[in-house]
Amino acid sequence: MKKLKLPIWMLIVAAMTYGCDTLMTDQPPAGDDFESPLDGLSNDLNAVFAAGDENFEKGFTVGEGLGPIFNNISCAGCHPGDGRGTPELGFFRFSRGNDIVVGEGGAQHQDKAIPGIPLEERPTGVDLSFRLPPPVFGVGLIGAIPVETIVDNEDPEDADQDGISGRAHWVTAPDYVSEAHVGGGAGPQLGRFSRKAQVSSLLQQIAEAYQQDMGITNDFIPQENAHAQAGGVALGDRVPDPEIPASIVLETLMYVRLLAAPARGGITAAVQNGAGNFNTLGCASCHTPAMETGPNSIPQLSEVTVNLYSDLLLHDMGDGLADNRPDRDASGSEWRTAPLWGTRIVPDFLGGAEHYLHDGRATTLDDAIGWHGGEAEAAKNAYEALGENERQDLVAFLKSL
Repeated sequence: MKKLKLPIWMLIVAAMTYGCDTLMTDQPPAGDDFESPLDGLSNDLNAVFAAGDENFEKGFTVGEGLGPIFNNISCAGCHPGDGRGTPELGFFRFSRGNDIVVGEGGAQHQDKAIPGIPLEERPTGVDLSFRLPPPVFGVGLIGAIPVETIVDNEDPEDADQDGISGRAHWVTAPDYVSEAHVGGGAGPQLGRFSRKAQVSSLLQQIAEAYQQDMGITNDFIPQENAHAQAGGVALGDRVPDPEIPASIVLETLMYVRLLAAPARGGITAAVQNGAGNFNTLGCASCHTPAMETGPNSIPQLSEVTVNLYSDLLLHDMGDGLADNRPDRDASGSEWRTAPLWGTRIVPDFLGGAEHYLHDGRATTLDDAIGWHGGEAEAAKNAYEALGENERQDLVAFLKSL
């Protein structure tokens, strides 16, 4: 607790001495950011949130175990403002067919190395997929949605013949993720996180982010990344493993679990018209507007409406968006429906720029819709057949989410 009180005490003294205007830029309106906690948290949960926030922002040094190969020095380095990443912060996933090329550095390419260590080379002849770091806000709400609620929306054989055949992605959780965690335990678990829903638990997401993205080993994954060019040996990293304890990982997990989703924007006539088109064109068949969470020990996650605009299922999006890289049971053309919440303030956290889809290729929402294919082909064609004003209304609706 002393660790938390010191910075809070320093901020209070500084605010009393210099005034808040000298400490902060203008605060965004409530709900206009990606890094606020859920409303009404208890003092204990707020303390855990603050500790996890500090972990999320912390930049590691070589002396603390960074590397030997890595993508960034901190969680926040890949997830600015806890929102979507940019192409400059993107990374490559790779595999050979359905096999993760562990002996060759897989499944993620680390593009940085500590001094004196050669950069990791991407293996030849592998399937590559460039990915933007996904948003981390609202993931606690996603984790609180009951499995049966998500599974009830799947239609793998397209029984209703609407051209949409979303399916659940069942995966196996790592041994260190117990049944005490959502998505943990023995047997098939529902994947609901990451671009292809290949991750079932936030614990796995956080532990792997430390080990894969920063090269920081932890009690859950105590081994360094294999470095193919160094014969698989983690040369240059002199810090004993594990480099951080389980408590740091769990604090960070609770931080992202308690992050609120951004608030909805204003409802104008154009937004209302666009919402109608969104439903009529069939967009809502995959981008399900809302689901309910189940009972939860955290009141803010318990039996609440989650307006994420996603069914969290896998859909075949056609050749245009295919990365040709299978991920567990997801094919090279399947993707988890991307949640649309937070679209309204994307440019505010990306330097005024917009980047959409798994690799950021689309810089406008109109462009992002144009890349949809496969199960979304009919909806895309219907959108493109609209008049200019109606298309603008639909984009206005998306920018209100």
